[in-house]
Amino acid sequence: MTAPFSSPSPRPHHQPSDDPWAPPPTSGGNVGHLGYEPDQPSGPGLRTELTEAAVVTVVMALLGGAVLGVLWWWLAPHVPLVSDGSAVYFRDTEGEQAVGVDGTFTLLALGAGALSALVVFPLRRRGGVPLVVALTLGGLLGALLAWRLGVWLGPETDVAARAKELGEGVTFTAPLKLGAKGALLAWPLAGLLVHLGLTALFGPRDPDPDEAEQYKDGYGAPVGPPPAG
Repeated sequence: MTAPFSSPSPRPHHQPSDDPWAPPPTSGGNVGHLGYEPDQPSGPGLRTELTEAAVVTVVMALLGGAVLGVLWWWLAPHVPLVSDGSAVYFRDTEGEQAVGVDGTFTLLALGAGALSALVVFPLRRRGGVPLVVALTLGGLLGALLAWRLGVWLGPETDVAARAKELGEGVTFTAPLKLGAKGALLAWPLAGLLVHLGLTALFGPRDPDPDEAEQYKDGYGAPVGPPPAG
């Protein structure tokens, strides 16, 4: 007597295959090995970074430069001049008002650079080359605008005509003048240094390559994030 023929029962779909060359199981969709999503590019694209950098440059140059120029015109000390009818002289030959004009601009520019970095960093913690260029270029353009605006708001720049108009022995204020042109670099340098310092202290950290390699399966897919700390 022969046993009745019976076909082998189909393998359950959830039962793993014994074939060592079979591809690893997936859970469908865009999920990678072991049910984990494949690596995705982090951070915004180049177009987004360039747009943000352009906005930072324009705001710093126009708004920041205008505010700095007004503050410099308002806070800078006045330099008194006097005419004897043939020439114009400093009324106080030992005064330091002219040095104070440059010093006021430098201090205000340093504060503007630090403030701009403090405002920009929380909005874009990852930094990036376009943002660093924007802080530098925006600070330089803002300093140039502040310088020219302060001169325009200040006293008459034609000293000879002003002295002739007022007459001999009458004291008048010298035009607002930036003697040390190196002060124009105070804003971009301060902004760059403060931003780099904030990025080094509070910016995102790149994972250790050796440590990250320990948390991948045999196919190179991540099996979980490395432990914090």
